[in-house]
Amino acid sequence: MKGQGTRLFASRLMLGSCLLSVLAGCDMAPRYKPATFAYPDNWQGGGVMQPAGGADTTLSPNWWTVMGDPVLNDLEEQAMRLNPDLQAQAEAFLQARDLAMEAKSKLYPQIGGMAGGAKYKGSDHRLWRGAGSTGPMYMSSEQYSGTATWEPDFWSAIRNKTRMAKQNVQERAADYAAARLSLQAELASDYVILRGLDAQDAVYQDSIRYYKTAVQITNMRLAGAIAPGMDVSRAEAQLYTTQAQETDIHTQRDVMEHAIATLVNQAPAAFHIAPVDKLNFAQGPLPVALPSTLLERRPDIAAAERRMAQANRAIGVSRAAFYPHVTFNAMTGFMDNGFDLASLSNSMYQFGAQALLPLFQGGLRRADLQRSWSQYREKEDMYRSTVLDAFKEVEDGLTRVNRLKVQVGQQSSAVDAALRTQGMTMALYTGGLTNYLDVVVAQVAALNARIAMVQTCTRGIDARVELIRALGGGWSRNQIPRGENVLMPFKPLQYSNLRQAPAAGGITTVRDPASTDLGGGTKARVPLDSPAAHR
Repeated sequence: MKGQGTRLFASRLMLGSCLLSVLAGCDMAPRYKPATFAYPDNWQGGGVMQPAGGADTTLSPNWWTVMGDPVLNDLEEQAMRLNPDLQAQAEAFLQARDLAMEAKSKLYPQIGGMAGGAKYKGSDHRLWRGAGSTGPMYMSSEQYSGTATWEPDFWSAIRNKTRMAKQNVQERAADYAAARLSLQAELASDYVILRGLDAQDAVYQDSIRYYKTAVQITNMRLAGAIAPGMDVSRAEAQLYTTQAQETDIHTQRDVMEHAIATLVNQAPAAFHIAPVDKLNFAQGPLPVALPSTLLERRPDIAAAERRMAQANRAIGVSRAAFYPHVTFNAMTGFMDNGFDLASLSNSMYQFGAQALLPLFQGGLRRADLQRSWSQYREKEDMYRSTVLDAFKEVEDGLTRVNRLKVQVGQQSSAVDAALRTQGMTMALYTGGLTNYLDVVVAQVAALNARIAMVQTCTRGIDARVELIRALGGGWSRNQIPRGENVLMPFKPLQYSNLRQAPAAGGITTVRDPASTDLGGGTKARVPLDSPAAHR
């Protein structure tokens, strides 16, 4: 009879364990499958939609090095180490990791301890204390106890919240990558514009030298009484107007230099880049992307997909609210009116279980579930919008690069013609065969053509930078951290050195000591061609 009772207890225990295992495996979230899209056979720009096995889509993470400018390489390296906005994004990533650990901690029993003591004295004249009462006036209490609370995650509400937090970490990692790419592209674009202004300044300086010669010629002809004073006035007006335009270029360059200084964590007053005479950027072939490859290489698309995955898990959390909410708790310890605690007679304990199922809430849970489904569809629509924007940006970049390449050739022909006209009209004027008005017209046309040429070349190089940015700039989705290194910013038993977390996904919050030196200092790598002597 005793053996039969033992077998019955064992079978019930096994049945209960199996039931708990089944309940613990219930996942209320729908099966997640990212949205897939049908792509057109061709894309009008002819660059994005390539057949399988098409052009190489690999970009170097240090993609700006293909431009062949050592100063730009140095500036990009400084920005990646020191830019405060990028460092703030890294801190946001670390905070998301800590929030994920907080969510995961709810899966484990919550254990605590308590110790306390007190001494009380009652009043002789307290209410209901009769005359001559011999009841105690003093009382002391000492108590030591331990508590444990555990919520079995039968309906995967806690696990889905943990998965949502993990997916939020991955979203933050993608946001960091997007911010880094944006910083790299903004710095490269500003630098290209700066060098374009340098090239325009060189054109203005060349024209000013030419116009000073023209003023001398008109003055000599006026002195010889073979030209009117009007010619001198026109030549001087042309000279002074061009000098004013050059001053405006200097203003624009200073402002652009200040913007670059801020990006590399330097105060503008302590920063300078020496000017050059022309654009000297390498322009090798750029890769284009397959549709599927582009989705893997754009950090903003990866972030949108992670938001969609979180919304999917939120549906499971909302569904779990329709089922009983079960918790177990236990407490044990000792309590006495003195210090004699180490005896079983002074021990105490309690344990229990609680299951809570709201029966009527006026549609609260149904509204929450319906809202979760709507939020998922909203994130799905936003994901599709992000994909479309990505294709648009790549196609825009390809169009600009191709069209501006043609435009540069056309503008080059215009410059050659304008310079020939300028030279011939000056020769005719010097020989007394035409008036100076024709010379002015030719000079204006030549200057405008040369400036337009520099601007078109600058726009073409900047378009290449924007195209690389649209292609993801060498980033890949496999750089997003996965596994437990996402959720473990510290070791299980680590209680010290919590100021910094180990790097994950190549993202670290350890500050470079040079980040506090806004003056460029000896540790900050200021471009070698920009000493204070150039200022």
